[in-house]
Amino acid sequence: MTYFISFFTERDWTAFIYSINLIIALAIIFLERKNPAASLAWILVLFVLPIAGIFFYMILAQNISRQKIYKLTDSEKSVITEELKYQIESIDNGKFEFVNETAKKWKHMIKLNQVYGASYLTQNNDIEIFDDGKKMFHKLMRDINHASKSINVMYYIVKDDMVGRKFLEALTQKAREGVEVKLMMDAMGSRFITNRKLRDFLAAGGKVAYFFKPKLKYINLKLNYRNHRKIVVIDGKEGYIGGFNIANEYLGFKRRFGYWRDTHIKIRGSAVQDLNATFAMDWRVASKENIELAEIYFNPMEDKGTSPIQVVSSGPNSVREEIKRAMMRMITYAEKTVYLQTPYFIPDPSMLESLKMAAQSGVDVRIMIPCMPDHIFVYWATYAYCGELIRSGARVYIYDCGFLHAKTMVVDGEVATVGSANFDRRSFRLNFESNAFVYDEVFAKKMDAQFMKDIEQGHELTLEDYNNRSVIIKFKEAISRLLSDIL
Repeated sequence: MTYFISFFTERDWTAFIYSINLIIALAIIFLERKNPAASLAWILVLFVLPIAGIFFYMILAQNISRQKIYKLTDSEKSVITEELKYQIESIDNGKFEFVNETAKKWKHMIKLNQVYGASYLTQNNDIEIFDDGKKMFHKLMRDINHASKSINVMYYIVKDDMVGRKFLEALTQKAREGVEVKLMMDAMGSRFITNRKLRDFLAAGGKVAYFFKPKLKYINLKLNYRNHRKIVVIDGKEGYIGGFNIANEYLGFKRRFGYWRDTHIKIRGSAVQDLNATFAMDWRVASKENIELAEIYFNPMEDKGTSPIQVVSSGPNSVREEIKRAMMRMITYAEKTVYLQTPYFIPDPSMLESLKMAAQSGVDVRIMIPCMPDHIFVYWATYAYCGELIRSGARVYIYDCGFLHAKTMVVDGEVATVGSANFDRRSFRLNFESNAFVYDEVFAKKMDAQFMKDIEQGHELTLEDYNNRSVIIKFKEAISRLLSDIL
């Protein structure tokens, strides 16, 4: 009798688990409307790993594209829509005055970002490039120390280490001085920065918010949808955006990675308002506190330079993939060069084909990736896709002087993008990201020069090298590429 009950229970549990898997599989196919590759990948995981697959799906595969996370008031919609509409019409009828020929040449891409990404073009910006963490952090700390009114901070990662503590101490001091300091962090990336560790900051009057903070302390059901942005706005006049987070490794203080090669930019000019608006929208979501966008946009900005910029943001709350679409436009309209740096290279089929087509058309396509993995499956998937591009005529370089974390692309020495988005499906589809698109030949030439300088710090992965890779590497690539849509 005991044996019969035991046997019956095991069989029931097995049937129950596979029934749940079947229901989830049907939901993926008919309700979630994921792309076919991602759907097949999840169905494979569910049936190969029945119990673990359900758990992974629950925390990694929620569809939040139907949720209205960001909400504008009627007045905000009216003002923003009318301003954008007026700019689009001015460009279409030839009345818009571009500050340089590069922006005029790329007006088709500017319009794409206006129409598809609701991104306004500003042309009075000055840009400073940082390719070294220590230099960037030194300048950022100096600007924070000089702040007199407000400091708005959004980082994916802030760690409780030497660099993180120095950063938090500076924010705490400014809060004591009466500066309004808002610190927003991703709840997963900065999970070790708790309110207890922010006790002095909060006591000084600083405000803190965690993006997608879990309702249960140790269970985050939005594990796959993270705010990957890195934005700092000081006094509404100076803005930072790029790839650096706040932790020891980003300044080269972690032996595992060695020197950390990344790219960040500091902007002065009207594009800072767009960075601030992006922060404000995120702050509304994370803190439930309302920040009026009118307060950001209706303050006139001084002309600081002549660099045209569009700040484009994207996230899983929308299926539009705005940053990906802008990058694709850059690639497909390239005539001479495409120089791309990314730590993770997992393009979807459309982006992969765009790069292959550019290379096959005679465009000098060059991609630079790190020499070491920080996520093992992601690295070998990156290696596999690089191999496919090499066969199409692109050139791939491996940066050997530490860890390459820069997220940049430059086309024809004319237009460039710098931001938080990696060249992978996670950044394009799952994370909240922001990138600055710059239409300035002087800026683009500087980015080109930096790319060439980085080539000297690495080596080229040739077709011969790739074809001679070991059987073990081929196996790693095969498994990693199979999981590309859920990495």
